[in-house]
Amino acid sequence: MLHLFQYIIAQAAKRKLDKPNVRTKKSRERIFKETKVELSHLAKDSALICFGIFSASIGLNGFLLPNSFIDGGVTGISLIVTEFSGISLSILLVTINLPFVFLAYSTIGKNFALRSFIAILLLAVLVHFIHIPPITDDKLLIAVFGGFFLGAGIGLAIRGGAVIDGTEVLAIFISRKTHLTIGDVILVFNVIIFSVGAYTFSVEVALYAMLTYLAASKTVDFVVSGIEEYVGVTIVSDFSEEIRVAIIDKMGRGCTIYNGKRGFGKRGEKLLETDIIYTVITRLELAKLHTEIDKVDSNAFIVMHSIKDAKGGMIKKRHLK
Repeated sequence: MLHLFQYIIAQAAKRKLDKPNVRTKKSRERIFKETKVELSHLAKDSALICFGIFSASIGLNGFLLPNSFIDGGVTGISLIVTEFSGISLSILLVTINLPFVFLAYSTIGKNFALRSFIAILLLAVLVHFIHIPPITDDKLLIAVFGGFFLGAGIGLAIRGGAVIDGTEVLAIFISRKTHLTIGDVILVFNVIIFSVGAYTFSVEVALYAMLTYLAASKTVDFVVSGIEEYVGVTIVSDFSEEIRVAIIDKMGRGCTIYNGKRGFGKRGEKLLETDIIYTVITRLELAKLHTEIDKVDSNAFIVMHSIKDAKGGMIKKRHLK
């Protein structure tokens, strides 16, 4: 497998190297490196999308479909229309998502739209051809685990750079045109779906659909953001050097130093220069950071904000020798 991957990289790089403007050894090495990175990322993203599709198909075929349960988003609309019309869910998943794929093309980009279309198409194929015996008839378990597998599928697809439900694309588009956030748009969209479900089927079905949606959305957050939620911390202190050393030595984390000035002062007064420390840690390490800062300067000014994701640097803890 490793030799096959290296061969694919070599062939892809060769096509770029054959261009007349690529002449120097340095440019050839750079192109080979870039091609290797592109293909490795593509392989990783494709694997995430495939796992996501498989997980979503388990949620639909093993839990929601056999028990006539619905969910939010385009999947929920497709399930409602299937119950009404008898049209295959696979056909509806592709048909209803198609306008959102075109919207993704103009809103986000060609690559994202292509990945999303392929992911939706593969999900429709799995839903149609793979039949899973009903796993349970307990309504609570159906709602929770159906939402879990569906949410895991959506989250893995998002991490792979695609969506298998077009609601997110519509939410991004509307949020850019209005003052609503993406979460607000998705919430309004799903409230409408659940209201239709309550009117069409029963209030009980709508309530279970809400439970399914909550399980799915929390699973998406877990898969996309991970268990370690990152926090960005800005620290202003007269003892910035001691705090910097404590962050590196005691916590095994990295930090960045900004040169700044204290803004408190009257007009015309010379502002005092100070070093501002910025570091990224997990929320689980926040208490330890406060302890180390208080040991040095209990009056330090600290600002914290949540970070969706982080990469590179000393994000993962390192123990210095």
